Amino acid sequence: MKRLYCALLLLAGLARPAVAQVYRTTDPLAHTYSIVARDPATGDLAVAVQSHWFSVGTSVSWAEAGVGAIATQSFTNKSFGPRGLALLRAGKTAQQALDELLSTDEGRDVRQVAIVDSKGNVATHTGAKCIDFAGHRQGTQFSVQANMMLTEKVPAAMQQAFEAGTKLPLPERMLAALDAAQAAGGDVRGRQSAALLVVRAKPGAGIWEDRLVDLRVDDAAEPLKELRRLLSLHRAYEHMNAGDLAVEKNDVPGAIREYEAAERLFPNNLEMRYWHAISLANKEQVPAALKLLAPIFRQEPNWRELTGRLPNVGLLTVSAAELKQILSLK
Repeated sequence: MKRLYCALLLLAGLARPAVAQVYRTTDPLAHTYSIVARDPATGDLAVAVQSHWFSVGTSVSWAEAGVGAIATQSFTNKSFGPRGLALLRAGKTAQQALDELLSTDEGRDVRQVAIVDSKGNVATHTGAKCIDFAGHRQGTQFSVQANMMLTEKVPAAMQQAFEAGTKLPLPERMLAALDAAQAAGGDVRGRQSAALLVVRAKPGAGIWEDRLVDLRVDDAAEPLKELRRLLSLHRAYEHMNAGDLAVEKNDVPGAIREYEAAERLFPNNLEMRYWHAISLANKEQVPAALKLLAPIFRQEPNWRELTGRLPNVGLLTVSAAELKQILSLK
C-alpha cells in the first residue's frame, strides 16, 4: 500500500527532495464523482457520492441541518468536512469557507471540494493536479464534481440529470445524478461504494431528527443499484412509521393505506406485515389480522412465539380468547 501512495505522489509531482509531503497515508484516496445540493422548495441539503474505494461515505460526504453540505474528495482532506461546516455555522458563505480551507492547505492542487450553504450558494474547487478526467459544473443551488473519470462527459451528464429531475424528491434526484455519471463512464477503475446523506433545512429538537436520509453502501459490485434499493426500503419504513402514527390517532383506514404502501415497496419483509397485523388486532380488527398472520407464522414460526409475549408488555391488547385464536393459527 505504501508503494502505491509513493507512486501516486510521484505522478502528482508532490514527492520532491527537501519539500514537505502534503499528502498523508492516513488520508483516503477517494477519487470519485459526487453532488452537493440544496432543495429550493424545502431547503433540505444533500450530498451523494460513488467511488471505487471502500466506504467512500465515511470520507467524502458531510452535512449539517441548517448549515450546509460538503464533498471532499480526490486526495481527500477529511478535515475539510467538519472544518467547513464549522465555518458555515459561523456565518461564512460557501465560497468564503472554501477559500479559507484551501488557503492553509499545501495539498490544494490535488484536492477536489464542493460546498453548498444553507442559502443555496455553491463553491467548488478542482485542483490542477487532480487525475484526469477531472472537472466540475455548478448549477442553481448545486454542484457536481468528478475526478479520475473514464470520460470527460461525467460532470455534464450529472448536471443534466439533476436539472431534469425537478419533479423528483431531493434524494431520488441525487441518485439520478449518480446514475447519469455511471452511464457516462464513471470512475475509470470501476465501482465499489456509494453514499447518500440528506439533512433538514433547519435543525430539529436534536441531531437524531436532523438526518432525513443517511445511507451507505461500503462494498458492493453495483453500489448504485444497492443504494437505490436501500432508499426504496427507507421509503417503505417511512410509510410504516406513518401507519403507526395513524394507529395512535385511531385512523385505521389511514394506517392500512400506509402499511399497504410500505408492503408494496418491500413485499418480502415479514416484519412489516407482522406489525401491520398486530396494529389491526389492537384496533379490534382481529379477522383482518388473522389473514395476515397465518402465512407469516407458516413461513417463520418465531413470529408466533413473539406474539405470545406481546400482551405482557402491552403491545397486544386482545382478549384471552382472541389471543388463543391467533396463536392457534395454522
